[in-house]
Amino acid sequence: MTDYQIFADTTADLCPEMLDGLPPVHFIPMEVEIGEKEYTYGPGGDLTVEAFYALQRAGHFATTSQIAPGAFLPWFEPVLEAGQDLIYFPLTSGLSGTYQSAQLCIRDLKEKYPERTILCVDTFCASVGQGFLIREIARKKAEGLGIQELASWVHANSLLVCHWFTVDVFDHLKHGGRVSAATAVLGTALQIKPMLHVNDEGRLEVMEKPRGRKRAVAAQLARMNADWLPELGKLVVIGHGDDPEAAGLLKQEVLSAHPDAQVYTAPIGPIIGAHTGPGMLALIYWGKNR
Repeated sequence: MTDYQIFADTTADLCPEMLDGLPPVHFIPMEVEIGEKEYTYGPGGDLTVEAFYALQRAGHFATTSQIAPGAFLPWFEPVLEAGQDLIYFPLTSGLSGTYQSAQLCIRDLKEKYPERTILCVDTFCASVGQGFLIREIARKKAEGLGIQELASWVHANSLLVCHWFTVDVFDHLKHGGRVSAATAVLGTALQIKPMLHVNDEGRLEVMEKPRGRKRAVAAQLARMNADWLPELGKLVVIGHGDDPEAAGLLKQEVLSAHPDAQVYTAPIGPIIGAHTGPGMLALIYWGKNR
């Protein structure tokens, strides 16, 4: 069986420990503009998570862009030239055109390397949810799944990755056009911490509007407590927007309710953090209430 390489993009937020002992995953960098300056986030880049949130807290707004078709070539071609196949798992097509860009690049590469298998599979996941899925993908490869089997497994299971996000501030949602100015003003005044999820189309959707961080976290936990599917895997990922203390407290709550959960915390990087801002908390798990 021909060996293959796994690719993702740096929207997939995870901590390095999540991939310890597993097959390698190659992360393609992405571009971020903040404070009227352009940066690259990811391998070889010049923007760290810490610097990004420092700029946000200083009042700067960020914008991101999809990966251009040609930007994949330096990553994909060496693998194909070495006689290996590859499979790429991008940020959900519901939030970005990166999936479509990759398909354009792969179409051309298939003409140049007709003997190679080159796949792009939509994750319908974002940020730490995408990172969660990437970790499970690497685990499945370690179990011996071939490239086509792995693609089929993702098609069958990606919509069981549950994302529940709470956002601490409205400024960045408003700047990105995800809420109106009036909603942002009212929400801030009432201390609303909107809870969003990634729906079956891979799009962000507001589901609840709890008032205060404590109620927002309780709403996240209630979702997990009701519909967690540990038989699929006991991995749980808590993502945070530059708030490790809040993430640690949420981890304690999860472990108190589910002592056998395998819980990791991971920072939410600039690609999604551009739209959600500091203080965001995300709870990711296998479940039936996506």
